[in-house]
Amino acid sequence: MSDYTKATNFTLKDGLTTGDPQKIIKGSEIDAEYSAISSAITSKADLNSPTFTGTPSSPTASTGTSSTQIATTAFVQSALVGAYPVGSIYMNAAVATNPATLLGFGTWVAFGAGKVPVGIDASDTDFNTVEETGGTKDAIIPTHNHTATTTSTDAGHQHSNLRYQRLEGGTGGANFWVDVITTNTGVGYANITSTTTVANTGESATGKNLQPYIVVYMWKRTA
Repeated sequence: MSDYTKATNFTLKDGLTTGDPQKIIKGSEIDAEYSAISSAITSKADLNSPTFTGTPSSPTASTGTSSTQIATTAFVQSALVGAYPVGSIYMNAAVATNPATLLGFGTWVAFGAGKVPVGIDASDTDFNTVEETGGTKDAIIPTHNHTATTTSTDAGHQHSNLRYQRLEGGTGGANFWVDVITTNTGVGYANITSTTTVANTGESATGKNLQPYIVVYMWKRTA
């Protein structure tokens, strides 16, 4: 971008005496001035929708500025650094490139391989420390047992035996049998065997404890 510099001192000519050849304004002088003005104008950008070439520069706004002021590359970089302070997590669902290359700042390391993040919870000892890890993707069931009770009831039973005694000397020589005593057998019980089986339920396998998930590239800024 060039600036216009006047080549002819027209005011000096006004102070010269009449008849001095230097007092005359020459066409070549006027032409040279207009050419210099034209060259300077064509090297300037328009106010309305200008198109810049080369490496234009602009004053850098203070961090946090929110206005129509032009945002320089320095301002944009400062904003990005503020958006990703040390300890920040960067995720990308398509590009595996280290964020130091993508963003142009910081030291980044791969983070959280095979794990999902969870918000800190000061009231839960499993989640009350930053970067604490735990859990398993395998379906492991804590050791436990079940109690089953089977009751078989038999009140028992017995049999009665009647003993008869024969009496002789009846009319016409007849004999009579008379029930004189009743005895019972011992009490007997049924011999019952009962088998109780507690059926299994569920599925024993690995990888059955996974929540719905989606895989991404994940990085942590360390410096």
